[in-house]
Amino acid sequence: MTTLSLKDWSQSPQIMVGAREHRRLTTAALIDVEQDSDQVDFLLYELDRAVIVEDALLPADIVRTGSVVRYRLATGEERTVKLVLPEAVAGRDSYRISVTSKHGAALLGLRPGQLIAWIDAGGSAHSVEVLRVANTA
Repeated sequence: MTTLSLKDWSQSPQIMVGAREHRRLTTAALIDVEQDSDQVDFLLYELDRAVIVEDALLPADIVRTGSVVRYRLATGEERTVKLVLPEAVAGRDSYRISVTSKHGAALLGLRPGQLIAWIDAGGSAHSVEVLRVANTA
């Protein structure tokens, strides 16, 4: 079992989301019937605490839909994924991850070097640390 320190839990990094994307993701969360309610609630919580900026002012290294992200799990495993809307996930062996999934919601708005930790509804501890982000122009 992975443990979280109080520092990990209490110091969630500030996240930024573009205004247009914020509206689109709020809608996606409210209509995604494939994910369980705890995962959707996590995305809505992240969207609620996000700093909303004009889309043109969003820094280039912020994770957003369409980003290709290299990240590390609490277990030390590293993954590379593309963050997409739920309807763009093409099967389980795809490298695409839905923004309404637990890792997708956790990655949203982070920058390289930032880590976010959380406890799921079952009491399990999770964390992701962003290593690299690539966004298209």
